[in-house]
Order: sequence, then structure tokens, then C-alpha cells
Amino acid sequence: MEFRFEPIGFVKSGGGTYPQEAPRQAAFASNEGVIELLPGRNFEQALEDLAGFERIWLVFVFDRNRNWKPKVLPPDGSSRKRGVFATRSPHRPNPVGLSAVELLRIEGRSVHIRNFDLLDGTPILDIKPYIPEADAFPASRSGWRGETAQTLREVQFTPEAAGAAEWILAHGGPDLANAARVQLGTRMPDPERQRLVRVDERRAMLAFRTWRFLFETAETPRVLAIASGYTAAELRPEAPDPYGDKALHRLYQKSGFPKPS
Repeated sequence: MEFRFEPIGFVKSGGGTYPQEAPRQAAFASNEGVIELLPGRNFEQALEDLAGFERIWLVFVFDRNRNWKPKVLPPDGSSRKRGVFATRSPHRPNPVGLSAVELLRIEGRSVHIRNFDLLDGTPILDIKPYIPEADAFPASRSGWRGETAQTLREVQFTPEAAGAAEWILAHGGPDLANAARVQLGTRMPDPERQRLVRVDERRAMLAFRTWRFLFETAETPRVLAIASGYTAAELRPEAPDPYGDKALHRLYQKSGFPKPS
């Protein structure tokens, strides 16, 4: 038996497009975006009476995942894998997600939302109202999550690192400040599944796409510097550019921001 679904719209956030940039949970996010519903489907009528709800459920597709895993390692700081059905992992046999987000307002076919864990361009399958008396059970048992208290850690930046992240974003690069907060905000990155290299007892280098973060591995992590992941040979004009970003890296090398040391 098979079922075929089509998106009713897509998330437009101007934010992350890679899975590593997605907040661990909507409750840990601090962002705003818009769901643009498709035209010619009478969705304007379908949205009537929704504006009075403070929160909504979004049913969406994990469209950037290509495989599923029966057991996954949640970002809770432990090293124990859990059954995927006992987690919110995107690596599911059917790549369907569910998220409760804050509804700001509705303008025509545009649904403005806040505090969400969806990537830019995520396909939306359905929208439902969040009904507190039916959907909230705060006294419920939380299974294995009761064994580990997951809190969001503050991620600090030196002025140089913050300036570098802003410069890269302003020049069309990825939002590295957000990526650092996502990757470092809940636990120490796992070197077995993330590109992490220890520099010394208190510092490590973490890779994100073609960029590198040098950070302090303290309880409150601090990003010290941002560097290109390319070598000098790879940045030569005649070198291949499979990701189309080497011009930005060359420009960044000349920008004067301090290199990790």
C-alpha cells in the first residue's frame, strides 16, 4: 500500500538550509519565518479562523534526509543510541516531521511563524491548531529523557569571531553564528559522527561545510575564530570549485580577520 502527498507550501526563513543548521527543538529556537502556501488551491479559505490560535502544528517533510536508521544518537550529551521511534530524529522510515510553533499572524496565503526547527525551503504537508487542553500533558512520563536533563547552553563568541561570522553572512555565505549555536548549544560535539579535531586540552576545531570553528571546550563554549577549510593549494584560481564558494573563501582570507592559532 502506498500513499502520495503533495506539499501545500514551503517554509521561507532566509536561514539555514543544511540539516546541521536546524535547531534541536522548536523550543530551543529563536527565529521568525513565513510559510508560503501554494496559489490556486483555495488555501486562503482553509486558513480562516486559524489566526486566533497562539500555536500551530506543522506536518512537514524531512526532505534533506536520504536514509533512515533504526537506532540514533540523540543530542542529549550521552553516548547511548535510542530507537528512532523513541526520538525526534529526522532519520525515519517515512521522513515526516511534526513541530509545534508560534503563530504570529496570517496575511493572505502567508503564515508568519516564530520559534521553529524547520530549514529554509522545507515542504509543509498540513497545518493544524495547537489545542492546549487536548495537546498538552505536562505531567506525562518522558521515558529515557528523564535520565538526562537537556538544557540549551549559551554559546559565546569573541568579538573577532562574531565579526567574522557577520562578515561571511553579509557576503552571501552561511550563517555560521547560528550553526555554531546549534552544534555547540546542547552538548560537546561527537567526534565519531562530526568532523571534530582536538587542538589541545581546552580547544577543538569543528568543521561545518567548508568552514572551521576554533572553540573552547568549556561548560560554556566560546568560539575563538573562524577559518576556511580549504588549503592554499585548493584556493588557487585553477583549482576545482565543486561547491561554488571558493571566491568567498579567497576574499575572506584577505579580510584581515585573525586566523586560528
